[in-house]
Amino acid sequence: SVFEDLDKWIRHRLRMCFLKQWKKPKTKRRNLVVLGIPEEWAVLISGSRKGYWRLSNTPQMNKALGLAYWRDRGLVSLVERYDVIRSTT
Repeated sequence: SVFEDLDKWIRHRLRMCFLKQWKKPKTKRRNLVVLGIPEEWAVLISGSRKGYWRLSNTPQMNKALGLAYWRDRGLVSLVERYDVIRSTT
């Protein structure tokens, strides 16, 4: 649905912003390890020369900054919110 696609795009964009914010490879590696990514994967992501948008859609980034991460931070899913609104009317 439209809301699912929009949800995916928003999370993709937020992951990209995190990568861009971390800037240096050392910072990227350190933060990814803190988020629970194995050191080997963190090194691959942090040392990559690919763009932020492409890196933000890798399985490693999806694992580090997945649905649970965003829910814990208070990001409301558009699909879930739509279902709540739809069921009350």
